[in-house]
Amino acid sequence: MGSVRVTGRAAACAALLAVSVVAACGSERTQIGETTTPIVTSTVASSPSGVPDLASPEEVAQGIDVPWGVAFLPDGTALVAERDTGKILRVAPGRPPEAVYDVPGVVAGGEGGLLGLAASPQFAENGYVYAYFTASSANRIVRFRLGGPPEVVFDGIAKAGNHNGGRIAFGPDGMLYVGTGDAARSALAQDPASPNGKILRLTPDGRPAPGNPNPDSPVYSLGHRNVQGLAWDRAGRLFAAEFGQNRLDEINLIEPNRNYGWPAVEGGGGAGRGYADPVVTWTTAEASPSGIAIAGDTLYAAALRGERLWTVPLMDGSAGTPRAMFEERYGRLRTVAVAPDGALWLTTSNTDGRGDVRPGDDRILRFPAR
Repeated sequence: MGSVRVTGRAAACAALLAVSVVAACGSERTQIGETTTPIVTSTVASSPSGVPDLASPEEVAQGIDVPWGVAFLPDGTALVAERDTGKILRVAPGRPPEAVYDVPGVVAGGEGGLLGLAASPQFAENGYVYAYFTASSANRIVRFRLGGPPEVVFDGIAKAGNHNGGRIAFGPDGMLYVGTGDAARSALAQDPASPNGKILRLTPDGRPAPGNPNPDSPVYSLGHRNVQGLAWDRAGRLFAAEFGQNRLDEINLIEPNRNYGWPAVEGGGGAGRGYADPVVTWTTAEASPSGIAIAGDTLYAAALRGERLWTVPLMDGSAGTPRAMFEERYGRLRTVAVAPDGALWLTTSNTDGRGDVRPGDDRILRFPAR
């Protein structure tokens, strides 16, 4: 059982270079800037009632090539990103997956490729889908309509063989949140002029969102090693999953202008030096958490190396004792997401070059809400 710590477009990229802020060093906390307007939070409209029944798995699809991002459309179907092919599939129970888009310019390698997906909150009106992917020179975010050309909305996130981050999600405030990695250059996590090792908060067209800690910067929080999971609870609080290095993986409660300590701190113990401590930690063998989702008062974390699904009770921004499900049953788990009908969707990641491939891999499972 893991240990638990309880605690209560290109324009935007250019703006980063103009930010004159001193990064945290030693015992000092980084101050990104003063918040000029309140950041709106609200109950997550897509959080349905009902509890996913983890005892009733249904296989939605199999034979997917490294499924990574998952985004639900208003009709209840899901778009699923294949990391290494750059293809986006439309997936729905009871019918075979259908390729609906091929993202141009994807350069897959190591942990890079076609990563996170998000559907615009106004998809019914504008039809936009957002994708985070590794290109020839950097990681970037594009938006497009299915069948139309992509438009780059944010570029310049350094790439590497690992630590590319990649999760994107629209928050309850309608802004686009982006989890990035340090691209195996840990100093970037503390550099306020770099988008790496951060959680970014963008407008839908890729500019720094109103109310960010520094109005000219997309940076929302910093000091992250490799963020791969983003989810909000019913009160609008943001949680993020983060890979540790050798010792401890983390779930963090994300607040604007906070520094989460990397590379000075791995796991907890940084609060006395001005860093934000995680609300949950696991050993790296137990977790390597990727996607997370929240349904009701439970956070679900898909574990890669740990080959299990962690369920974590949430209480007013604090976390209770995690419980492990499906240990070694499905292999490596990459993404977990809550569908509009309340069902929990879970993807395996055994074809990513690090797993033991089983017949039917990679697959997508669905656990209906009761």
